[in-house]
Amino acid sequence: MIRQGFRVELAPAPEQAARLGQHAGLSRVVENFCLELVRAALDQRKAEKTYGIPEEELTAVPWSAPELERAWRVAHPDRFPWFGEECLSSRVPKEACRVRAAGFKNFFASRSGKRKGRKVGFPGWRKRRDGSRFRYDANRAHPRSERVVRLPGIGDVTTREDMGWLTSRINGGTARVIGATVKEQAGRWWLSFQIELDRTDLNARRAVPADAPACGIDLGVKTFATIVDDDGTVTEVHAPKPLRAALRKLRKANKRLARTQRGSANRKKTVSKVAKVHLDVAHQRNDFLHKATTMLARTKRVIAVETLNVAGMVKSRRLSRAISDLGFAEFARQLDYKAQWYGSQVWRADQWFPSSRLCGACGTKNEELTLSDRVWMCACGTAHDRDVNAARNLLNEALRTVA
Repeated sequence: MIRQGFRVELAPAPEQAARLGQHAGLSRVVENFCLELVRAALDQRKAEKTYGIPEEELTAVPWSAPELERAWRVAHPDRFPWFGEECLSSRVPKEACRVRAAGFKNFFASRSGKRKGRKVGFPGWRKRRDGSRFRYDANRAHPRSERVVRLPGIGDVTTREDMGWLTSRINGGTARVIGATVKEQAGRWWLSFQIELDRTDLNARRAVPADAPACGIDLGVKTFATIVDDDGTVTEVHAPKPLRAALRKLRKANKRLARTQRGSANRKKTVSKVAKVHLDVAHQRNDFLHKATTMLARTKRVIAVETLNVAGMVKSRRLSRAISDLGFAEFARQLDYKAQWYGSQVWRADQWFPSSRLCGACGTKNEELTLSDRVWMCACGTAHDRDVNAARNLLNEALRTVA
């Protein structure tokens, strides 16, 4: 069994959309309540230390989800009586406490070096502009049929997409819902199921053939991916670059937004239009990345890729927008888990492997190669296309290492 996501768009009635908004607000209130509680305990401990109180006698900080949830149950009848009056789901505060506790845990793990990746800061206040979202635990939210989901505190909500893929597997016992997240984007509501799924039969049907070619992939801004197979075939994959295509529309929408009055109905409408442009851009990018990574994972037995420092690359003022528009990091993430599904192998070169500078014929390293040199001539007399040469060098190194 593996964990996987399954997202559908909801089609709530107006009163259901209002209830969704209420639960998103509830989640925000509970998260801020938990943060307020922890900060108050930390301030109290700081004051107690100045009085010379021993460490073991200092005020305890409620870091864990059960402690935060107990504090919420004690406090909400007096501080937040509307929670009971509006008959909101009790599962939302429970998950909000878990989210807050996970944030504290990630902060300490990051500070101690136990958590990989960027350093995580101490959790901050949730605000309306941070987006509307809330979670359900276990299978509290679940499909009722192929077009209807049951959401506690809201009722049966119709979906805009068919869920037959999921419901058939739940009914067959090969999948189960272990959580659900509801999120609003650009005035539209989405439900993401977290499921445990047995993909054995699915992966076997779509497994990469044993005689499939191995390939090397060079990623770039001009050509998203230059793919060189071990039989010499060269394929170029061009990204749609949706943000660049939408810049004019986005600029006009932001200008309209700047001319509206804060708090007005027109401003609210214009904010939704700006958000819709960003949502369309994100959907186009995700669609392209999913199609590209699925194609590679199903048709290549070995995939050699370079290791890119994307966080460092986006610091370049000249290239940051173009690189962000391509989604290199998401491409690598999707390629990893899809390769595990379909039986292909992803090989990653060291970050300092000179794939572009290395001559594929004689092995000489061209130290004078610049980013603007798209074609270069080696001293041995071999002419190289920069991207094709880099992809071929990655492939050769992968085959040498894997074999």
